[in-house]
Amino acid sequence: MFRLKSVFLLIGTVMFVLSSATLIYLLEPATFKERWFNALYWVMTTIATVGYGDFYPTTVPGKTFAMFLFVFGIGLLSLVIGKIIDYFVQIHRKRGAGQLKYQGDNHIILINWSRKAKLAVEEILSTDEDIEIVIIDDSDKHPYDHNKVHFVSGDPTSVETLENAAVRHARAAIVFSDSRIDDSSLVDGKSLLIASSIERYAPEVHTTVEIVMEKHIQNFRHVKVNEFVLSHDAVSRLAVRAALHEGNIDIYTQLLSRKDGADLYEIPVNPAWATYGEAFQDLIRKGATLIADRSDMGINRRLNDPVPPDAKLYVITDKETIITLRREGEGRLQR
Repeated sequence: MFRLKSVFLLIGTVMFVLSSATLIYLLEPATFKERWFNALYWVMTTIATVGYGDFYPTTVPGKTFAMFLFVFGIGLLSLVIGKIIDYFVQIHRKRGAGQLKYQGDNHIILINWSRKAKLAVEEILSTDEDIEIVIIDDSDKHPYDHNKVHFVSGDPTSVETLENAAVRHARAAIVFSDSRIDDSSLVDGKSLLIASSIERYAPEVHTTVEIVMEKHIQNFRHVKVNEFVLSHDAVSRLAVRAALHEGNIDIYTQLLSRKDGADLYEIPVNPAWATYGEAFQDLIRKGATLIADRSDMGINRRLNDPVPPDAKLYVITDKETIITLRREGEGRLQR
């Protein structure tokens, strides 16, 4: 109803301005040098209270109509400006409350807000400033105010909420465990419901889920979740490595974050690479170390094996080098 009234108000205002310009032009065409546009210009400057005095009515009917514009036209313009301001205020309020539908695509969805989700947002933004993020949470306040971060409030198991987050057009979805629930089984139960809803509504979206209890892994495999991460597993393993191998924690820290140092990246396959050995040698000369084909990290022990057509190669290198290598790959595709 609000939008309908606003549309009628806008149309009415435009019609009022155009008809006023026509009327004053008919009353005093000579005043406006026989040009209707000059009359429109005079009406606009009059109701906006910025009249320059370059045009002004000289007859009694023209002056009478000018007085009418002073009272009614200025009031009408003030009402329109007020409506416009109110519209943007409502947009800002709805954005903060998570009531706006996300209209983009190729974004990353983070579900269930927590400190871990906040760190994930910062990691994503530091990796690629152009990636947009949509946070889904059942709170009513935007948890991370950033122009690249959109917020959708609602139940993440609801189709309506997933639609508002444009999950079908998303690049990936990450489901974090709900830290507000004390019972670990209930935490994983909620994550399982969310994952099931995403897989049912948007099965093509790559879904990663944080799992609290290891015994629930089979349940998540059953709903065809792409990836899952045990909540405390990585922290425990890093702590052990730090204790057993003093000083190597910095290596793992670099691999876990793209903010500084080297990192793990996917590399386009060069058709000229016949074997893993050729790929390894070519990449090492360019500053990247080939370590895996998909999850297979033993390819460096099989350097004579051919690179399969569907290979998905990963290297360790820095950001500048991977940008150069990917540009070379794009150049090959264009040729």
